[in-house]
This record gives sequence, C-alpha cells and structure tokens, in this order.
Amino acid sequence: MGKSDDWAEYYDVAGKGEPRETLLLALELFDSEPDPVGGRFAIDLGCGEGRDTVELLRRGWRVLAIDGEPEAIGRLRARPGLAENDRLETAISPFEELDWRAAALVSSSYALPFCPPGAFPAVWERLVASIVPGGRFCGQLFGDRDEWASDPALSVHSRAEAESLLEPFELERFDEVEEDGSTAVGDPKHWHLFHVVARKHWPLTSI
Repeated sequence: MGKSDDWAEYYDVAGKGEPRETLLLALELFDSEPDPVGGRFAIDLGCGEGRDTVELLRRGWRVLAIDGEPEAIGRLRARPGLAENDRLETAISPFEELDWRAAALVSSSYALPFCPPGAFPAVWERLVASIVPGGRFCGQLFGDRDEWASDPALSVHSRAEAESLLEPFELERFDEVEEDGSTAVGDPKHWHLFHVVARKHWPLTSI
C-alpha cells in the first residue's frame, strides 16, 4: 500500500464500507455516559476515505481527520455535505510529523501499523497523552504473525507488547484475531491483529 494507485483502489472499495466495529462500540459506550471532559471531540488518525469520520459527524461529534495521503482527504471532503461542515477539520500529514490537541476519542482504524517503527513509540506516547482521562482509544494493531509483519516499514507487536502499550487504559475490548482472509481489495492475506477499545485511566488522587 505504498503507491498512489494502490491507495486509490483501496479507497474505491473502503468508501463503500460501514463504520468499523471498534468505533461503533466506543461510541455506544460514550452514549451510555455523561459527556466526556472537553466535550465530544475526536481525532480520526489515518482517516482514509472517511467512513469513520462520517459516522462521528453523524452522531454530533467534532472531528479532526488526519491522513498522510492527499487523495484520502480529498475524497473525505468530497462526500456529500462535508465540504462546508463546520464540525470537521482535516490535516494532510504523516502521524510522526503532526501534533494534535486533546480529545475525548482517538480512533485509528487499521492505520497505526503503517507508522514507521522508528517513529511509533513517540506517536503512541503522543496519542496516549492527547486522550483526556475517561476518554478512549479505538482501533487496530497488527500482530507479529501477520503476513505483512516482515515489512520493515510497518509497526507490528506481539500480544505482550500490545498489552504493554495499553497499560494506561482499561480494556473494554481486546480481541486477538489470527486467520486467513483477504484484504479490502480481495488479495489473500494471513491476518494477525488486535481489535481494541480502551478507556484511559483517571489519574490517581491522594487521600
């Protein structure tokens, strides 16, 4: 998924998809609670063509949608009703080159593994720091037995490493999946990944 024509084919298919299940679960959990600190503001990190961004906006959230591919942001902005939506901000930038402000939710659907390994620790630290206490992360991490795990440009994690990354959170969903399947564009692929919905711990207070 490095060439522009590869991404274009992916966006053609992905744009027809439903919002990710991890995002939907996170939103259901938010809906069962009082509004989070700072209101309903979300970061869609690696937003792609915008299927998750659209769902967030539909539910009344404000969204900063970030992607390193200009075509992704172009396709998102071209969706009906989004060109002038004042609750949507966009940024074209690789994860490792961008700071973002505090949010109740950071969603990153199948995007974080494409962060270069050398940059991943700093990006993850920034991601965790940006989520307000009681806020959530939802998304996917690739496991170390994924078919693409040998690609030096991708960030992959063992189960123990994934659990360590998520120590600042209460795990509300942590599903490890390993199976033979296919990519969004129909190519066969062995998947090993973690589906995550996690709520950031409140800071400890002294009595």
